[in-house]
Amino acid sequence: MRIRYAAKTDVGMKRTHNEDYFALIEDEQLFMVADGMGGHASGEVASKLAAEVMGEFYRHSKDQDATWPYRYDHNLSYVENRLVASIRLANAKIHESAAKNPQLRGMGTTVVSFIIKGNSAFVAHVGDSRCYRVRNGVIHLLTRDHSLLEDYKEARPDMTEEEARNFPHKNVITRALGMRDNVVVDIARVDLEDGDRFVLCSDGLSGMLTDEQIHDITKRNEDLEAAVGELIDRANEAGGTDNITAMVVECHF
Repeated sequence: MRIRYAAKTDVGMKRTHNEDYFALIEDEQLFMVADGMGGHASGEVASKLAAEVMGEFYRHSKDQDATWPYRYDHNLSYVENRLVASIRLANAKIHESAAKNPQLRGMGTTVVSFIIKGNSAFVAHVGDSRCYRVRNGVIHLLTRDHSLLEDYKEARPDMTEEEARNFPHKNVITRALGMRDNVVVDIARVDLEDGDRFVLCSDGLSGMLTDEQIHDITKRNEDLEAAVGELIDRANEAGGTDNITAMVVECHF
């Protein structure tokens, strides 16, 4: 498997500081994007802490005799257990840090992570940061936003696009790292095909551009640095109301 990737984050047009964070662990082929929240810059503390805790867990768990912080789930593979455990541990550390430090109280972060193992990939997420797959001229959203809007859509399958656009609480998320002492992590397995591209992003991108626009930019730019650069630029041109992070990962056999 040959992998190319590029990533970029931008403060956007309206914010004074960037609470997004992206990271990768090359030897694990693990990629992640986190979107922090909380006042007094605590959101950027949470997003960076999530990446650091996940990275440290991966280094620690390379040792076959290492003790894991959570019970092994036999319904999941080893790869899935390891990824879910790293995110659950990040959640616990963020929640604990916020409880101990009054300045960090209320901080939290979303996270979307993508790991490649052999001919498969696994996508795990909490919150509304997303992962898309671009394949054969089609874009497919691999994650479901943990948001009030998505809950309403499930309850009301007849909701129109106009109603969804005008939904008053569309940015309210229902799940994030740090909100509680434990968290449910959604994880899915994806079979890889030659030439697949995956876009990981914060809602500063997906909230500004349509899926079709993300697809067009990602497909059209052969150069991945140019692709993430144009994604950021277009989101800013559309208003840039939030921090914007985009990561594109390309897989070849």
